[in-house]
Amino acid sequence: MRSNIRNLKGNALRLNRKQREIVSGTIFEVSKRFGQKIHAIAVCSNHVHVVCEYVDVPIDVVVSYYKSAGRAALKKFGFVGKVWTRGYDKRYCFDEKSLTARIDYVRKHSKE
Repeated sequence: MRSNIRNLKGNALRLNRKQREIVSGTIFEVSKRFGQKIHAIAVCSNHVHVVCEYVDVPIDVVVSYYKSAGRAALKKFGFVGKVWTRGYDKRYCFDEKSLTARIDYVRKHSKE
């Protein structure tokens, strides 16, 4: 698994519960613009997991929109500072079994 720790330029961010809710809601809103179904999402204190269906938009564009929208929403609610590191980790699911396993994995994180 790739890690973005090497991309940190300062202290790691810790989102509180309200901030995690803001980011989650924002990602759902942005996904509608792409016509992309979100199967599962877990916004943790320092990272985000999203399982979404394929859309005909490059994954780096989608991730960039999600990160930008999340940062803008947090700023609107008074957050100041850097939120995300550069980069992301992506994994593709090519069958129902791997999709279900990934959804279960993310849902377990959403309870933390």
